Amino acid sequence: MPHEGSREEARFCLRCGAPLVVEERAGRARPLCRAAGCGFVHWGNPTPVVAAVVEHDDGVVLVRAKGWPERLFGLVTGFLEADESPEEGVLREVREELGLHGRVASLIGVYAFPQRNELLVAFHVRASGVVELGEELIGHRLIPPDKLRPWPFGTGLAVRDWLARRM
Repeated sequence: MPHEGSREEARFCLRCGAPLVVEERAGRARPLCRAAGCGFVHWGNPTPVVAAVVEHDDGVVLVRAKGWPERLFGLVTGFLEADESPEEGVLREVREELGLHGRVASLIGVYAFPQRNELLVAFHVRASGVVELGEELIGHRLIPPDKLRPWPFGTGLAVRDWLARRM
């Protein structure tokens, strides 16, 4: 399934539906519309996503989304909504996906995730309550921080940096 922000997947104008052509704009090749009166440029800017290293009951919560391979777990993530600060967004996602109340302990960092054309804003969140999975999730694990291992892309970079700061 193509991600809506991905430049390489854009073939038709989002404004008028005409085929796009690729031309240079602002120093890069970008899809744009040549239809009369349109002139739409598909900039393909990355989508802002919030991510949480959720610390709960002396462990870090990893989640498994519907459709993911059985052994694949990751951080709680979600798209930042309009008129929402990144801190508000990450706490909303923790509530929606885990049913937990949290507080932002710190900003971990901001990471480019080019494979999905996203910009990840990652936070360390301390949470309390009973885990109640939201509709997008089918599983979770509580991993002791000393057993947690980062992965080499996306939110795994935030896990790496969070673990390094704990030392």
